[in-house]
Amino acid sequence: MLKILFISIIFSLSLFITPVMAEEAVNIPFSEAQLQQGENIAQEAILATEKGDFVQAEAYWTQLVTQFPTNPAVWSNRGNARVSQNKLEDAISDYNQSIELAPTAPDPYLNRGTAYEGLREYDKAIADYEQVLKLDPEDAMAYNNLGNANAGLSNWDIALEYYNKAIELSPNFAFARANESLALYELGRKQEALTQMRNLVRKYPMFPDVRAALTAVLWENGKQGEAESNWVATIGMDSRYRDLQWLKEVRRWPPTMIVALEKFLTLESN
Repeated sequence: MLKILFISIIFSLSLFITPVMAEEAVNIPFSEAQLQQGENIAQEAILATEKGDFVQAEAYWTQLVTQFPTNPAVWSNRGNARVSQNKLEDAISDYNQSIELAPTAPDPYLNRGTAYEGLREYDKAIADYEQVLKLDPEDAMAYNNLGNANAGLSNWDIALEYYNKAIELSPNFAFARANESLALYELGRKQEALTQMRNLVRKYPMFPDVRAALTAVLWENGKQGEAESNWVATIGMDSRYRDLQWLKEVRRWPPTMIVALEKFLTLESN
């Protein structure tokens, strides 16, 4: 499941003082003024990303790619901005360049994996996530994304195992728990899924993905009032959940969950 807002990792917030940058920049005589200017542009790029202005973020990262072409972080971060615009093949090209410059850094592999997921190239995504775990065996995001890629292949039992591992490594990883609940539902373990969703909404009331899923499950269980209440909260936070095509193609919910929400939407509209 490609979840752009949750998997676009900033390679480094301080682009010019990381060990990777120090290693790559040894033979490149940048002045303090140049480095400070680069830091300022990077901060503008991060601010644009936080505002959801990915076009502007890409423009800032492109400035940095031009000025600091041997910095792997700027290539990876421009890839992130491109993924967020669904420019997946261009993003992969950026990640390839970042990996060439810093082959032992895990973030570009993780980010490239999400781009491969967007292209439905799940085997390539899995290979990238497995490479992340070779470099960092306790990377919870890599386990979560391995779950997503296996879910894309309809390997729901395997996906659930990876979500469980992500949660084991990072108990407060809310999206891994949400994915776990969706996998449980797809596997027919609906009461477990419902319990998990309730717990998540109690702990994270501003989590639209779980509220939308909970809406569908509650409606299916005949709890119309509670379902409608959760739906009002969901749409107030993120109106994309009305769009079943978006749920299928971008968020990539499990098929049975999409059917459940479709029933709710159909009856609600009547």
